[in-house]
Amino acid sequence: MAVFVYAENINGIYKKAAFEAVSYAKAIADQLGETVSAITINPTDSSDLLYKYGANNVINVKDEGLKNFSAKAYAQAVKEVANGNIIVFPHTTDASSVAPMLAVMKDFSLITNVLEAPESISPFQVKRRAFSGKGFMHAKADAQGVIVTVSQNAFGVKENPVAGTEEVKDLSVANEDTKVISHEQSSGKLDLKEAEIVVSAGRGMKAPENWGMVEELANVLGAATACSKPVSDIGWRPHSEHVGQTGKAISPNLYIAIGISGAIQHLAGVNSSKTIVVINSDPEAPFFKSADYGVVGDAFQIIPELTQKIKALKG
Repeated sequence: MAVFVYAENINGIYKKAAFEAVSYAKAIADQLGETVSAITINPTDSSDLLYKYGANNVINVKDEGLKNFSAKAYAQAVKEVANGNIIVFPHTTDASSVAPMLAVMKDFSLITNVLEAPESISPFQVKRRAFSGKGFMHAKADAQGVIVTVSQNAFGVKENPVAGTEEVKDLSVANEDTKVISHEQSSGKLDLKEAEIVVSAGRGMKAPENWGMVEELANVLGAATACSKPVSDIGWRPHSEHVGQTGKAISPNLYIAIGISGAIQHLAGVNSSKTIVVINSDPEAPFFKSADYGVVGDAFQIIPELTQKIKALKG
């Protein structure tokens, strides 16, 4: 029986998280000697993009009623086409609200924030993040089926091209109880949760007009920009850039924190980063205890010089 995967698209466009989820489903399917069926709702991107990562079959759900996102309606749509007992989701904001709804509907186990391919399939056991990323646990599913959400930038995107096929499903899922108050739309900027490098700054930048040097460093590195909660609270940066316990949780390969003290609430959102570099003028800043590399000094001198050095290295 096929392993199913929810290939999330934003405004019809597949993002990196979808390819990572398909890659993960492919790893499970290979263990079982099965195929991968990817479910996607109202995409505009080609299914070829999913075949590239191992999706043998793409179930393209067409439903005008699902133009507005609703966790309940999307879960119902996935339930109507996913008839396997293993279903993979990316651990994005939207997908993480669909997965538990579907788990209740199907009476499946739910394991979130998984990091690696399963240690065993029967019983299904897998390593996941726990305690706001401060620890790990080995979770075991005991229901007839299991739904997992794959932590972003953990398993990785792995090309595994197959000759896939597409199946169009016309559905009419009830979605009348959905009222969209606000929903963050994808912009042309690099997606913060999918970025492999993130440059973040806090109140140490002193004023919003000083953010130019942060953005220039990010541009040179091909990075996304982020900020601490106090910075977004006072309106220096948009709330969509806030990382931390009450903001976005991210796990880039490299996280550069400039002028951020490193309160535990901030650490909860970034401590899954593979490498953390802290730049702060206060040698006693708590963030240094969690850093892989620390630089004590004035960011207004360090950042422009670091940017120029990187530009020179890149030729």
